[in-house]
Amino acid sequence: MIDLTQNKERALAVAVNLKGSNRELAQEYLDELSFLAETAGAEVLDTYYQELEKKKRATLIGKGKVQEIKEKIIEEKIQIVIFDDDLSPMQVRNLEKEFDTKVVDRSGLILDIFAKRAKSNEAKTQVELAQLQYLLPRLSKMWTHFSKQFGGIGTKGPGETQIESDRRLIKDKIIYLKNRLEKIDLQNEQKRKNRENLVKFGLVGYTNSGKSTLMKCLTNADVYIQDELFATLDTTVRAFELPNGVHAMLSDTVGFIRKLPAHLVASFRSTLAEAKESDYLLNVVDITHHNFEDHIKVVNETLEKLKINIDNIIIVFNKVDLLEDFDRLKSIQEQYPDSVFISAKTGLNIPNLLNFLQIKYDQDSNISNVMIKYSETNKLPALYKLAEIIEQIDNDFGSQYKVRVKKENILHFNNLFKSCLV
Repeated sequence: MIDLTQNKERALAVAVNLKGSNRELAQEYLDELSFLAETAGAEVLDTYYQELEKKKRATLIGKGKVQEIKEKIIEEKIQIVIFDDDLSPMQVRNLEKEFDTKVVDRSGLILDIFAKRAKSNEAKTQVELAQLQYLLPRLSKMWTHFSKQFGGIGTKGPGETQIESDRRLIKDKIIYLKNRLEKIDLQNEQKRKNRENLVKFGLVGYTNSGKSTLMKCLTNADVYIQDELFATLDTTVRAFELPNGVHAMLSDTVGFIRKLPAHLVASFRSTLAEAKESDYLLNVVDITHHNFEDHIKVVNETLEKLKINIDNIIIVFNKVDLLEDFDRLKSIQEQYPDSVFISAKTGLNIPNLLNFLQIKYDQDSNISNVMIKYSETNKLPALYKLAEIIEQIDNDFGSQYKVRVKKENILHFNNLFKSCLV
């Protein structure tokens, strides 16, 4: 992994694709990999790209490219080579032997950043679980030093015994961490139950799209904001009000990215449960990015993998203050007519966003008035569970409530309070 405690490590970024692939998109992947490396604390001195008929099983890239990179490593005193694709343990071992320097793949790099960013016990647990799941199939690479003493990995001897021992320890730790996350998830589920009457909005989006800035803008939350990838890992939930005074909750979650490791996504199911429980998801999109449509696609695909409903997604185009091409803005507005265009940093069009959220909520909820007699107070728990209390007026016979009921609760509500409706 990258040593974050020292000066920036000198790095090279490498990507390989099959012939006929989109070269422009591949270059963008490489640029993103470089940004990831810089976020982790490395300085990318050069990038390499190769198209092949078939990716090489032993080293991923061809022999000529291996030699070219070797020469660059010597010339520039490179300390780490980072690949955009996941590498097998054998590929890492072969490449490190060829390069005589550290080799890291995209998943390992992202895990490195996540380990640095994790602050809460939940995030640290999730990252540790993902790291161990990443490490488990790569144990053989870590024990290559035994080959000098005992004839190599795969022979019956202390090396093999040590690997098997470590595998058992890691598997036991993985089970322990999964159980720990389940307990954390139960605690979080209880917190969410206490907020179930409130309308819930969840912020999702590609990493570095401005979700945390929007969170701060809407709720005045004290959140960490930085122009870097994965600045936020921990879920933040804060209260805010819609224009007509309706109390709502807003949650911010980890940003998504292309090729996000599957085991990492799985580990963050607990954190992303806030998004799953949201009534509406706000997909915050950096409108200045030339390939923002791909970002929208990545977010939708990731949410679907997590079995999170994307029917109630509201696209919020952010950073419009930085978009100088008015014609492009107009074109995007025509292409996405049901979206909102804002600048979370400057506050531009934030009132329009709040009004938009209010309209969406009003369309999906119903206002009712119920009269609960003092002899029927046993109905109050169900009332509080199914509806949001807007107003309460007490009289000699009981209390009259003006309530707002979410669309999915209306049928159940009407059945329970049919005799109480006024």
